[in-house]
Amino acid sequence: MSDNSIYGIEVTDIKGQAHPMSDYSGKVLLIVNTASKCGFTPQFEGLQVLYDELNDKGLEVLGFPCNQFLSQDPADNDTISQFCSLNYGVSFPMFAKVEVNGPDTHPLFALLKSEAKGLMGSEKVKWNFTKFLVGRNGQVVRRYPPTTKPGAIRKDIEEQLQA
Repeated sequence: MSDNSIYGIEVTDIKGQAHPMSDYSGKVLLIVNTASKCGFTPQFEGLQVLYDELNDKGLEVLGFPCNQFLSQDPADNDTISQFCSLNYGVSFPMFAKVEVNGPDTHPLFALLKSEAKGLMGSEKVKWNFTKFLVGRNGQVVRRYPPTTKPGAIRKDIEEQLQA
């Protein structure tokens, strides 16, 4: 396992339980910083479609709420969980709210950003619904901007599932 693998990082799910990322070893991951009150919030629907259709082939979609962009996810974890479930039927794993930029950046996002830089080499996450594709080996494959709809990533995900 490479030093740049996400598997040494621990995350906390939306119910407060700690999980090592190694729980997802061998899976293709689509990791997304989400928000409940954002123009991109309807992307939950597309993320759920990908999860429904590709989970049995080895895809996990992992949602990480973030309140760093115009306070678009101000609620507590329970409220966020209910919102995602009731409004978008989200059944993929959701995690506790994280910071994706700044001094309190979650270690997972620090690694994702360093391995898949954004526009013009920037590491900073620019907005909600930035997506990171991670291969079965735990290596970051690619970053997608918030404007990229989940369905547009399907081909890349399927390539990783076959790898």
